Amino acid sequence: MSTTVPSSADSAVPAALQEIIDDFQAMTEPERLELLLEFSRSLPALPARLADHPEMLEQVVECQSPLFLTVEVGDGPEHDVELFFSAPPEAPTTRGFAGVLHEGLNGLSAAEILAVPADVPDRLGLTRAITPLRMRGMSAMLGRIKRKVAEQVDVASADAPAAGLGS
Repeated sequence: MSTTVPSSADSAVPAALQEIIDDFQAMTEPERLELLLEFSRSLPALPARLADHPEMLEQVVECQSPLFLTVEVGDGPEHDVELFFSAPPEAPTTRGFAGVLHEGLNGLSAAEILAVPADVPDRLGLTRAITPLRMRGMSAMLGRIKRKVAEQVDVASADAPAAGLGS
């Protein structure tokens, strides 16, 4: 039996995202920066339907480098979420943060994403190596994702027949 009882915030971190946090925490600061760079290189390109229509993406103005994102929430009962990011290759920190969020959250249910604690960016252990302004950019990305998910779930719920609501 574990001697550490996870806080309610810890239990809200999805497994894939917690694994990423654990990987960062197990490393030294220089290694963490290298891992962030790896995430920047692994950020998927936008699908053509979005790349050809940049107006479908929303800029996260709190990021020091240009970062755009959009969220698509599925119609199913779990409201599975797909995340899409666009950031230039010459912005590796911003792309790295987007890569972490993409790998840790993409494909999860809306409820799982909405439950993610706001302090997740700080849990990566990068606050000494990355400026507070840049860290705020990642926090803003997470906040924007959660807001967009909540908006789309509210719209889907409003469109659902009253009998289908499980409130």
